[in-house]
Amino acid sequence: KTVMDGKQVAVLVPTTVLAQQHYETFSERMNAFPVNLSVLSRFKSNMAQKEILKALMDGTVDICIGTHRLIQKDVRFKDLGLVIIDEEQRFGVVHKERLKQMRSQVDILTLSATPIPRTLHMSLAGVRDMSTIESAPEERLPIKTYVSEFSDELIREAILREMDRQGQVYFLHNRVYNIEYMSEYIRNLVPDAKIGIAHGQMSEKALERSMLAFSQGETDVLLCTTIIESGLDIANANTLIVNRADSFGLAQLYQLRGRIGRSSKRGYSYLLIPKSHTMTESAERRLKAMLSATELGSGFKIAMKDLEIRGAGNILGAEQSGHIHAVGFELYTRLLATAVEDLRSQDIPSDDPNHPSSRQPNTVSIDLGIPTGISQDYIEDLPSRLDIYQKLIKCRTLDETDLIEQELKDRFGPLPWQALNLLFTVRLKIKASLTGMEYIRKTGGKLVIQFPFEVGGMRIALQNLIGPGWTIGNMQIRSTLNELGDNWEDSLVEVVEKLGEFQSRMSEELIKSTAST
Repeated sequence: KTVMDGKQVAVLVPTTVLAQQHYETFSERMNAFPVNLSVLSRFKSNMAQKEILKALMDGTVDICIGTHRLIQKDVRFKDLGLVIIDEEQRFGVVHKERLKQMRSQVDILTLSATPIPRTLHMSLAGVRDMSTIESAPEERLPIKTYVSEFSDELIREAILREMDRQGQVYFLHNRVYNIEYMSEYIRNLVPDAKIGIAHGQMSEKALERSMLAFSQGETDVLLCTTIIESGLDIANANTLIVNRADSFGLAQLYQLRGRIGRSSKRGYSYLLIPKSHTMTESAERRLKAMLSATELGSGFKIAMKDLEIRGAGNILGAEQSGHIHAVGFELYTRLLATAVEDLRSQDIPSDDPNHPSSRQPNTVSIDLGIPTGISQDYIEDLPSRLDIYQKLIKCRTLDETDLIEQELKDRFGPLPWQALNLLFTVRLKIKASLTGMEYIRKTGGKLVIQFPFEVGGMRIALQNLIGPGWTIGNMQIRSTLNELGDNWEDSLVEVVEKLGEFQSRMSEELIKSTAST
């Protein structure tokens, strides 16, 4: 559709092998259409790359499939309309932002079975739209996964079993320096097996020959590094043996396992760990997650577990993992709400009634120095916690917060004190946003209400309104905890409510006086 509209498409993939595979698939499926395809990777000579770059600039190439080479500064598109990022978890934020800079209005579609924590959380928070494919292809069977200590007998048996059913085996050994030694080790174990080697330090032609031989069934075992991780589709390869599985990430293990079981045959995955070797706690959690996620389409479940283990990351920056509590709920919600609304309001005129600034109250910063949040002990499930946070971010009325409180009680029981503090803060923020306040802050024993405009001119009226316990400054209203007593929270809420009513009354009188003239 993009090409038919006269735009160009860039397909970004992480490896040269996958780029070549996509090129062949696209060529086959686009054969009946007037579409000019090209692939840009290190498999191409310098002369061929220059010709492709020229074709991209003059618009003669409609769809370009490429590796990181596609996001280098010398690549220029005539009219880029769509960017497709396959295996999104293999790219950094800087890489993806570079593509967005090529064209500010470009549409971006990211594909991943296991999105990185930052991307997944942006989808959960509403910054990005997300679609999930939950139905597996016909006749696809779940992969059997085993975790075991490194064993000669197990490796030999696994390879021979696969060869007996005319299948092929991936043996993943992620150490290039001794991969030849491992090749000799497998030959000694299984003398009848034909073994090929594939890793990123091989020359383009040697790697291409090795992968082609394996895909055509000329070799039985492919001894390889993680170069096979991204998107390879060889239906006859249905056994995976991973050496030192404890040293891989969770999403990485899931992606590697996804290279097998891509037909009607059952796939078998063996995750090997060293004998008499103590694993780290996080490695143990990763392997347990792999054992539990055996059903088809478990990628989203794996990604959620990864989000829980590694944290949500920095939504407004380049870090792709890290915990929310590092910045605190208040700062987090303020930044996130601002970012989401800015994103959604870019194409809406400022005088449009649908513009966020015309329908949302001002964002007020509340810092009372009291612990707020929803603990893991109260809501163990991370997606459920994030869902509640998301609902609280969107709250614009007190009725909405009352509904959330009732929902929490119904689903999870009585609220702990941290959650009560959180609801108190959200309600206070809603009330304060109606007054035009900039922030409410408690420092030590002092309370400060800051305005972005002068309030000193209304000192007498405000003093009569809120009482002698507060001091009216030029742009601040101040008090102390000693002055307000033990129930200082109630006194603060009362003052904020009075200030909100005062401002509403002033606005109504102003409207009436204007109408009468």
